[in-house]
Amino acid sequence: MKLITSKTVQILLASLLAVVGLVGFQASAWSVAPATAVAQAPCGDTSGFEQVNLSELPPEATDTVELIQQGGPYPYPQDGQVFQNREGILPDCEEGYYHEYTVETPGSDDRGARRFVVGDGGEYFYTQDHYETFSLTNIGA
Repeated sequence: MKLITSKTVQILLASLLAVVGLVGFQASAWSVAPATAVAQAPCGDTSGFEQVNLSELPPEATDTVELIQQGGPYPYPQDGQVFQNREGILPDCEEGYYHEYTVETPGSDDRGARRFVVGDGGEYFYTQDHYETFSLTNIGA
């Protein structure tokens, strides 16, 4: 019968700890939310919308998101008002669910065409063409 030395036990234990550590690391990596996670409207399907990361939008979009998150003050009196969704492009939610905010357009002498429309469920829809099209925005990326 062969004797197991303390050196062999140490090597086996170190190997076992290394394997457990790798498995734990991979499991935690799998549980991380994807970088492009965006809010889903509880009152409608948003899966058909193009998704965009905030970092891919003009820098003024980040400024607007920061203003929204801190509750203002906003540069225009219309900011924060209810968005009616008259175009019917966004999910059909109850009146008062959506609010609109101006995204500054450098060089424009008025509000410009860029907006965020934000749902009460946390979804941020960006439009650069005054409500003709919308992208669902991941504000965390």
